[in-house]
Amino acid sequence: MELSSSVFKAGSVIPALYTCDGRNTNPPLTFEFVPQRAQSLVLIVDDPDAPGGTWLHWSVWDIQPSIKEIAANSVPLGAREGVTSFGTAGYGGPCPPSGTHRYFFKLYALDVALSLKNGASIAELEVAMSRHVIDRAELVGVYERLAAK
Repeated sequence: MELSSSVFKAGSVIPALYTCDGRNTNPPLTFEFVPQRAQSLVLIVDDPDAPGGTWLHWSVWDIQPSIKEIAANSVPLGAREGVTSFGTAGYGGPCPPSGTHRYFFKLYALDVALSLKNGASIAELEVAMSRHVIDRAELVGVYERLAAK
């Protein structure tokens, strides 16, 4: 399975448009080579470099395996979103307090659809996913806050 974006390459800078310094909307993402037996997809975006531990920026599940992309500023029809470390459901873009941070976009193919409701926590999502991951892909981007004007 492969995960990519048309606006940044693996290891490169995530454009400010998709961060707290811009419009704070999700970047476009493309999925390829999803296993035929996948029943659903999960996307988790987090920052392991956050001062207090891994910071969750987005979790989306029940993505139909036939979906090949998530457009910028959108959620696939029928998918559900969890509560982030910002305390709200939906995408919260990169917003590191200092220095350059890494942002991991992780796509999982599951052999089941999940029965979680909107607003579930990352812990609830991880428990529901356990023992159901059949493939995964990852895309890492980096970001450092723009200098104060």
